[in-house]
Amino acid sequence: MFTLPHISPRDMPFTRDQTALLFVDMQNIWVDANMDNHLSTEQADYYYHRLTNTVIPNQQKLLAAIRSKNQNVLHTIIESLTADGRDRSLDHKLSDMHLPKGCHQAQVIDVLAPMENEIVLPKTSSGVFNSTAIDYVLKNLNTKHLIICGVITDQCVDMAVRDAADRGYLVTLVEDACATYSPKRHDACLEAIKGYCWIADTQTVLDRIAKISI
Repeated sequence: MFTLPHISPRDMPFTRDQTALLFVDMQNIWVDANMDNHLSTEQADYYYHRLTNTVIPNQQKLLAAIRSKNQNVLHTIIESLTADGRDRSLDHKLSDMHLPKGCHQAQVIDVLAPMENEIVLPKTSSGVFNSTAIDYVLKNLNTKHLIICGVITDQCVDMAVRDAADRGYLVTLVEDACATYSPKRHDACLEAIKGYCWIADTQTVLDRIAKISI
């Protein structure tokens, strides 16, 4: 089991107007059990319980905290740019993953709904840095510290962490604001990506955000 605190050279104070929070794929299809039936009963029981009781409440706290400091919030969602999905990646086509532009399933869940001027980036790949202009956007926002949370820990979240680190951002992964389909998969991912990010829990990150001057 992965244990905290995680010792990392990326464990640095967040700086004003250089800190952003990224939510990965917190959209209706991955949160509403009635919309996604590809999981086994055991996987679904664990995943949706963790989402409801741990992940989403922690994400709401992070969102409120970062908004209170007037720092940038970004959401990435899986959503095609077209109604027929012809713009999707080959992998998404082979996986039969298609959320048409504007559909309800693709929208950010209500409790994390973007406010005016918060950025939503639709993607058609696992990695947000591969199929959106997020790197360009983050650099225009003068981002140095990127706080990441969302689903799925060992898939799209993992990709966001690694790609952000490679592009020069100081990445913080909020582990109890992320979920995958079993504790074993979650912990294995944290162990694998700990060299790319500082891994912390929600309260530690909230305490760090509170120290950002305004």
